[in-house]
Amino acid sequence: MALHALSNPYNVQQIYLSRFISMSIQWFPGHMHKARKEIEEVIPQVDVIIEVLDARIPFSSENPMISSLRGDKPCVKVLNKRDLADPELTQLWIEHFEKEQGVKAIAITTSVKEEVNHVMELVRKLAPHREQMGKNIRTMIMGIPNVGKSTIINCLAGRTIAVTGNQPAVTRRQQRINLQNGVILSDTPGILWPKVENPHSGFRLAATGAVKDTAMEYDEVAFYTVEYLAKQYPNLLKERYQIEELPESDIELMEAIGRKRGALRAGGHIDIHKCSEILLHELRNGTLGKVTLELPEMITQELIEVEAAAALKTEQQIKKKEERRKRYLKNKR
Repeated sequence: MALHALSNPYNVQQIYLSRFISMSIQWFPGHMHKARKEIEEVIPQVDVIIEVLDARIPFSSENPMISSLRGDKPCVKVLNKRDLADPELTQLWIEHFEKEQGVKAIAITTSVKEEVNHVMELVRKLAPHREQMGKNIRTMIMGIPNVGKSTIINCLAGRTIAVTGNQPAVTRRQQRINLQNGVILSDTPGILWPKVENPHSGFRLAATGAVKDTAMEYDEVAFYTVEYLAKQYPNLLKERYQIEELPESDIELMEAIGRKRGALRAGGHIDIHKCSEILLHELRNGTLGKVTLELPEMITQELIEVEAAAALKTEQQIKKKEERRKRYLKNKR
């Protein structure tokens, strides 16, 4: 494993971006293709979209496909798992989302039922005409895998309707649920887009467990995560792993965590894979502390990078095609 100096984030980012392309954290099971088609058919009959996001990664857990599918339908963005996220940054994200026309945002945890019920209050505000007509408000709840959508549905319905589980892609078929409160809820399978355009988003999705662990390189995701945590939440790392001063490189930091947590192999060598598991599991379950892995202003810069990388790739493809054409013409003479 190469050293990645924390003091030079640009180089680190380039390493991770190139590795992401080769790693390809892409996870799009066949049933998700079917789900998209079903959603496209149903969405014209929907009054309000409820999009469930992970409060730790509000941008990365947004599915661009949902945005294109919903068009100008009103939308409630539910930042779930707020108990695991940095509260100050959660508020920033709510303000960011509500700048968009027809969008309301709310942060909740499914462990507090009253917070989940507030989602319905926002739904009613976005579709007052349906209630005035004495008709049910037709909603569709959407979100990528493992954001807690099924738990929210069960909480709203007051009974177990949707299957829940910590593994992504538990919900596999659409359901229509009458909540008996003037709202009809259509559930959909968790859909992750077929290609994650922003490499940073790919790592964050993997870090929070939105993709199955079998679809990712644990160590690479952990290195990406620890590099961010060292910059944004150094005190959380120091406190959790009893490290007085954080080392300058992420490999040394991971080794320090390994030593503190007894992640050793024969001969006293640090087991980096075990360290990676410890870090990611403790991030996911909140043991590490309240962490948000992205800020609105970070995303702007990342999207510029992605666009530049895409333009470079296109340029290289054109160049390659031109070289092939020249070779073909030369050989033809």
